[in-house]
Amino acid sequence: MDITLAPDVTKIMKSVLKTRLFGQVDPKRVVCMRSTGATSRARARIWSFPKIWQQALHLPAHYVIEVLSHHFDHLSDDDKTRVIIHELMHIPKNFSGALVPHRGRHTYIDHRTVERLFQAYKEAMSSRK
Repeated sequence: MDITLAPDVTKIMKSVLKTRLFGQVDPKRVVCMRSTGATSRARARIWSFPKIWQQALHLPAHYVIEVLSHHFDHLSDDDKTRVIIHELMHIPKNFSGALVPHRGRHTYIDHRTVERLFQAYKEAMSSRK
């Protein structure tokens, strides 16, 4: 498996974050990577930096969004944005280094919630023009 930086994905992420839908996310502490040759069926996944590592290395929380090239690159621009929104939804409001599960006490990360945020993103982008 090869992993490289993904500046195109970073651009999508920063575009989503400019709309302030994810006010808790510091774009300087989220790195976007592209992997090729991975065997996972996922389009993307998010990696956390657990609290124990943060304390051991005296670093703040960081996240990595990994897109799997063979499942992600062929998507339309809108679907790529939906995938990035989905991954950003896994970052908790306190930006602690933990991850939000798909089904939590007060949150659901599913097609409906992703689509709702995607439509809010599109609306925010159209009002900026």
